[in-house]
Amino acid sequence: MALALVFPGQGAQYVGMGRDLAAQVPAAARLLAEADAILGFPLSAVIAGGPEAELTRTDISQPAILVSSLMSFEALKTRAAPRFAASAGLSLGEYTALVVAGVLTFPDALRLVRLRGEAMQAAAQLVPSGMVALIGADEASASALCAQVAEGAVLQVANLNAPGQVVISGEAAACQRACALVAAKGKELGIRKAIPLSVAGAFHSALMAPAAERLRAGLARTPFAAPQVPVYCNVHAQAVTDPALFPELLVSQLTKPVRWADSVVAMHKAGIGEFLELGPGKTLNGMITRTVTDVTLRAIDGYETLPTA
Repeated sequence: MALALVFPGQGAQYVGMGRDLAAQVPAAARLLAEADAILGFPLSAVIAGGPEAELTRTDISQPAILVSSLMSFEALKTRAAPRFAASAGLSLGEYTALVVAGVLTFPDALRLVRLRGEAMQAAAQLVPSGMVALIGADEASASALCAQVAEGAVLQVANLNAPGQVVISGEAAACQRACALVAAKGKELGIRKAIPLSVAGAFHSALMAPAAERLRAGLARTPFAAPQVPVYCNVHAQAVTDPALFPELLVSQLTKPVRWADSVVAMHKAGIGEFLELGPGKTLNGMITRTVTDVTLRAIDGYETLPTA
C-alpha cells in the first residue's frame, strides 16, 4: 500500500504547535532555530507563545506552518525513515511537499513563503475582500452562484476541498450578496449554507494578481531540483516530476482554484492507499475521508502522535 505525505495550509496554525517536538527532538529544535536565523526574527517565540493575533497574520502564519510541518517530518525520521510514493499540500502546504520531495531546500522554501505571505497580505489590503465556505456545493453550483451575484466584481471558486465543501473568494460586497442569496434560496441553488471565513482577503482569486507577480520574481531567483517522488500540484491536481514546471504552477496557485479533492482522487487512482498528514491539526484527514474510501489515514502533530520506535 503506497504512502503519500500531505501537508496543511494556512488556517491550521495554533499557539504552541510543535512545542513538544522542539523540547524532545533535537532535529526539530535545530530546524526551528534555523528558521529564526533565516528570517531574522524570533518566529519560534510567536509559535510557542503567540499572541494568537500575531500568529494568524498571513505573513507570520505561512512560515510558521511550514516550519511546524517540517518539524513533524524531522521528528518522524528519528523513529523510522518514511518510504513514500508522493507528496502534496493544501495551498501553502504545497511548499512543504516540495521540501520533503527534495525540490526546494528548507531555507529557500522559508524565504519564499515569507515573501508569499507578505505579498498576499499586501494584496488583500488593496481591495476589501473575503472568502465564503459553501456547504453542500460542488464546483458547478458554486460557479453559478458567483456568476449570479458578482455584478461585475471579482467572485470566483477558490478551494475545492472535498465533496460538498467549496470555498469562493472575491470582493467583500459580492461575498455578502452570495451569503444573502444562499440564505434566501439555498435549497434551490443546491447549497445548504454559506459561511464567511475569517481571512485577510480573497486568496486564490484574481485579486491576488499583485501578489502573484511579486512571488514570480522570488521564484525566478530560486533553484528547483528534480523531485524524488511525484508532487501533486493544486492548480491541475496532476503529478509533476519536471522541476521546470513548479515555478509557474506556484504563481498560478495564488489566483486559481486549489483542486485538493481532485488531487486526492488522482493520488488514490495512482495507487496511494495511505495518507500521512504532517503538521498542525487534522484538517486534511477530514477532507480526505469525505473524498475517497478504502484508505488509511494518520496524522502527526506533536510528540505523542509519533509512531513508536
